[in-house]
Amino acid sequence: MSVLDVAALRAEAAEPLPEVATGPVTSQTQIIAIYGKGGSGKSFALANLSYMMARQGKRVLLIGCDPKSDTTSLLFGGKSTPTIIETSAKKKLAGEEVGIEDVCFQRDGVFAMELGGPEVGRGCGGRGIIHGFETLEKLGFHEWGFDYVLLDFLGDVVCGGFGLPIARDMCQKVIVVGSNDLQSLYVANNVCKAVEYFRKMGGNVGVAGMIINKDDGTGEAHAFAKAVGIPTLCAIPANEDIRRKSANYQIIGTPESEWGSLFAELAENVAAAPPIRPTPLDQDGLLGLFKPEDTGGNVTLKPATQSDMRGGAFIQKPSLEIIYDAV
Repeated sequence: MSVLDVAALRAEAAEPLPEVATGPVTSQTQIIAIYGKGGSGKSFALANLSYMMARQGKRVLLIGCDPKSDTTSLLFGGKSTPTIIETSAKKKLAGEEVGIEDVCFQRDGVFAMELGGPEVGRGCGGRGIIHGFETLEKLGFHEWGFDYVLLDFLGDVVCGGFGLPIARDMCQKVIVVGSNDLQSLYVANNVCKAVEYFRKMGGNVGVAGMIINKDDGTGEAHAFAKAVGIPTLCAIPANEDIRRKSANYQIIGTPESEWGSLFAELAENVAAAPPIRPTPLDQDGLLGLFKPEDTGGNVTLKPATQSDMRGGAFIQKPSLEIIYDAV
């Protein structure tokens, strides 16, 4: 590489990164990736959100990217759908091509599919995600006419496949789901860190906000959203009726439901929320959202000694390392 080439690369690297766009999203299709810890309720929130959006007259495609495949199960009343991963494998053995009718199904205006994933110990879930999106592109993903494409991603796993939408600017914005517990907020914070990391690498994805699920009123999730600089899009209460209906695969995001106004407001907030560049917390900042007695945050680090490691006295032995005098 010539001196001129090196100088040009250094000059390009020194240029400041552009700020995240904060105006309304103007793309014809809003592609939104929703991340959350397993069990945080992201699939429940997404199934109901997508259903409400469709009832509001929007064209919605819901894509489950979690190997548990619970997104479509919630939407379709507990019925599982063939995943792209398993369908591709069967079609390949038969020498056939995958068709959209093999993997995409609809209910009351919501179109939905599952990418799926390998069985335990038989492959990489992240690789399954990549293969799934490659198949979607072959099926014409970029030509489909939807108002919203909602991607349901597992936030626990920090691998390239699950970070694909953020790393490759495949979505305009990210939404995190969490509750008033340390583990779900830890995952939400990690997702914010991923967004910020790829922003520094030249990416354009921002965080639109947070959905608080199972909100018991203690306030930690609200404090987290405020601390990282993102809005709270909706707070779904910790309610026995909601828990029971969710466990029984019942959709409550309908205008007729007593919870309909909650999801109608969420749909409006999701549509209007701009992508924001978050300010992730460090570990101490995250622990600081909780009372020390609730998290073990009052523990202090006590360094171990060589005597501790041996369970007795330790005598320093002369080193055999040769040290040369400076010339």
